[in-house]
Amino acid sequence: MTGALIAVPAIGFSAIFAVLRYPNFAIAAYATIGAFAAWWANAQLGLPIVASLFVAFAVTGVVGVAAEETALKRLRGNGALIVAIASIALNLVLENIVRFVFGNEMRGYDLPIARDLRFGELRIGPQQLQSLLLSVIIMAAMFLFLRYTRFGKAMRAVADNPDLARLKGIDPARIAIVTIFLGAGLTGVGGVLIGLDTSIDPLTGYRVLLSVFAAAVLGGLGSIPGAVVGALMLGIAEELALLAVPATYRTAVGFVAILLMLTFRPRGILGERAA
Repeated sequence: MTGALIAVPAIGFSAIFAVLRYPNFAIAAYATIGAFAAWWANAQLGLPIVASLFVAFAVTGVVGVAAEETALKRLRGNGALIVAIASIALNLVLENIVRFVFGNEMRGYDLPIARDLRFGELRIGPQQLQSLLLSVIIMAAMFLFLRYTRFGKAMRAVADNPDLARLKGIDPARIAIVTIFLGAGLTGVGGVLIGLDTSIDPLTGYRVLLSVFAAAVLGGLGSIPGAVVGALMLGIAEELALLAVPATYRTAVGFVAILLMLTFRPRGILGERAA
């Protein structure tokens, strides 16, 4: 379940990297913005969680496109490292805007109280099962979109070879905007799913940034299936680590995973092999 929740924002991160070729660390702020947009729709407007997910997707997608066009687009010509550093600064700006608007206190979604399901010694909350189901549906929809829709095929073409895609009549700039909207929106939805499992505050996205990045690195940067595989592996590893180390060291699993993968297979599990 932990891996499935990480997988959704990891897909968004990998989609942006695949097309634009830089790691966008502003996804932490996008996840937080999505979580608060859904909270506002759910707790203030009374919308159900599923409808709130659509609100989070739309709001975060618009914020992602606006941030890209105003802050990051003009820096792309300076190289991926410069844009990545700028995305960290953008993340801090957006995070503090959320803090200014909503405050620092924790908030929770308006959900009905339900008794945990028990399977022997295992306890599972009904909301966890719902979040898992939503994650699977979102991942399946993303794969279908990439495989069968016109925009999905265009995204794959630009990710493989933008120059060849341009010769085929595909506008990489237009595809970049669609990709940013989709990637930021998915990250926002991922923030909602993570918030449903706990609570939300201005640091919601920041807390999972390392896990999302580690999942993308494990699977292979730019690989959508790899992001899912990496997230599931990382989620299982983080939970099993609790059997041996205190919970405060759980985030260290992400650092170890990145270190090992970059050492032995820099391109990730499903990443392209070096020529």
